[in-house]
Amino acid sequence: MVDDENQFDIKNAISGVLVVDKPVGLTSHDVVQIVRKGTNIRRAGHTGTLDPRASGVLVILIGPAVRLSEYVSASDKRYQAIVRLGTTTDTYDADGRVTSSAPVNITEDQFEAALKKFIGEIEQVPPPYSAVKVKGRKAYEMAREGEEVDLQPRKIQVYNLELLEWAPPEAVIDVYCSSGTYVRSLAHDLGLNLGCGAYLVGLRRTKSGRFTLRDAVPLRKLREAFEAGNWYQYLIPAAEALSDWPSIELDIDQVDAVRHGHRVQANPEDKGMARGISQQGELVALLEVDPETQEWQPRKVFFS
Repeated sequence: MVDDENQFDIKNAISGVLVVDKPVGLTSHDVVQIVRKGTNIRRAGHTGTLDPRASGVLVILIGPAVRLSEYVSASDKRYQAIVRLGTTTDTYDADGRVTSSAPVNITEDQFEAALKKFIGEIEQVPPPYSAVKVKGRKAYEMAREGEEVDLQPRKIQVYNLELLEWAPPEAVIDVYCSSGTYVRSLAHDLGLNLGCGAYLVGLRRTKSGRFTLRDAVPLRKLREAFEAGNWYQYLIPAAEALSDWPSIELDIDQVDAVRHGHRVQANPEDKGMARGISQQGELVALLEVDPETQEWQPRKVFFS
C-alpha cells in the first residue's frame, strides 16, 4: 500500500505531454479539467485553444512540463477547414447570425487563385467574437453586448493553403500556419476577396508543433484509461514536446551544474536555444548560448 506522502511525491514527479483528439462540443478548458480529474494532477494546461466547434490535436502539458507552455504554444499549426461560400456571419462561423448572402459563381480555378493571395506573411484581423482583449475586456464579451469591437491587424504566417475538395458552395482546405492564426478570419477574408462572402463550418486541427493526429488519443479512450488506471501509457516525455529543437546531452557533472543555475561550455558552432538532456533522456533544462562567452546559459530548469 502506498501512503499519502508517497502518492504526493509520485504525482509531483509526473511530467509530460498528453496529446488528445478533442471532440466537437467541448471547450479546450473542459478537456483540461477532465485530464486534471482523471490524473488527479492539478498542474495541467493546454497549449493552444480549439473552439468548441473544432476537433483534433490538443496538446496538454502535465506537471513541471507546463513550464514549456510558452514555447509549445508558439509552434506552427495545421488544420483541415470546411468553408461555405455565399454567406457571411457575425462570428465568421456557423454559430453566428447571418449578415449577408450572395450567389456563388466561383470556379475551382478562381478559388485556388484566391487561396494563393493568402500565402506568406499577411496581416489578419481577429474575429470580433474572439478572446482577444481590448482595453482589458475580451472582444467576444463586448460583441455579445452589441458594442463595436475595433481589433487591430496582426502579422501571421500562412505557409501553405491547399484545396482538398471542391464541392460548391463548400470547399475543404488544408491550412498550414503560424500560431495565432484565426482560420475563421481566413475563411471570412477569403469570402470578401471572392466577392461572395464565406464562413467556417468545420475545423479539425491535424498538427500542433511536432504532434499530429497519429500521436493523439481520442478523449473517449483516455477516459477509459483514467478509469482503468493505465493512462500513463499515453504520456509522452516532456523532452518530446520540443523535439524539433537541438538537444545537448549533459553528463552527470553538467546536469548538477545546470540544475544549480551554472553555465556549461558550448561548442564553437552552437547558437540559439536547445534542450539540455541527461544521459537517461530526461529533460534537464532549456539552454541558450551566450555568444560572448560561448557558454550554455540555463533559461528554464526542470528538477526530477
